Amino acid sequence: MFENLDIMKLVETYVIPWGINIAMALVIFIIGKMVVNTLTKVLKTVLGKSRMDEILINFVSSIFKTILLLFVVIAALDQLGVDTTSLIALLGAAGLAVGLALQSSLQNFASGVMLIVFRPFKSGDFVEVAGTAGVVETISIFSSILRTGDNREIIIPNGAIYGGTITNYSARKTRRVDMVFGIGYDDDLKKAKEMLDQIVNADERVLADPKPVIAVSELADSSVNFVVRPWVKTSDYWAVLWDLNETVKLKFDEAGISIPYPQMDIHQPGK
Repeated sequence: MFENLDIMKLVETYVIPWGINIAMALVIFIIGKMVVNTLTKVLKTVLGKSRMDEILINFVSSIFKTILLLFVVIAALDQLGVDTTSLIALLGAAGLAVGLALQSSLQNFASGVMLIVFRPFKSGDFVEVAGTAGVVETISIFSSILRTGDNREIIIPNGAIYGGTITNYSARKTRRVDMVFGIGYDDDLKKAKEMLDQIVNADERVLADPKPVIAVSELADSSVNFVVRPWVKTSDYWAVLWDLNETVKLKFDEAGISIPYPQMDIHQPGK
């Protein structure tokens, strides 16, 4: 009989309270997890309506969900009687240590967020960043991938990109093609200018507005230099540049207009 009383006392003193605490902890965890999932979905919906990049939406949502789940776990452990004060302090110290160890990675992450939010360039743009020029293929949280003209893949940390100068050649719909052509001092200046005007305006890819600029820019040591500056669609830039260079050379040769090149006369003493 005394044994039965001891067992009942043991059950009343330990088993039932612990069972209730465990049940309550499970309820807190399950309901908390459901609430966290619901709040995460709401956050994704709100961020999606703001037209934020999908990469950033997923990343922010993941961090948000992890932090909330951490609070849920701490609340469940507290229900079990676990001293969560020391646990929180331990997590804080661990977070600080990880932050210091991953300082460069955090810098790349912050830069990646800024690139995605402010969008100085997007996938498909031709840019020059961190001393590298190429087409943007991927913008991720920690790094971006560029494809060079000779089909090399360049992976650049986002910190190096956002911390330097970003030149986006694809940002505008139109670009100006800047060229310089020199003729000899003995050549017909007006004829050369008329020919340049005809060559530029004959190209259908050259825009009428803004009007192309063709002018004498410099009386150099061995040539009279013209600046030729037509405006074109950004997608036509390189094709127009190469074609006009070739056409001018051929037309000048046909008309007998010389394109001088630097020369050096060497005189030997006594001769």
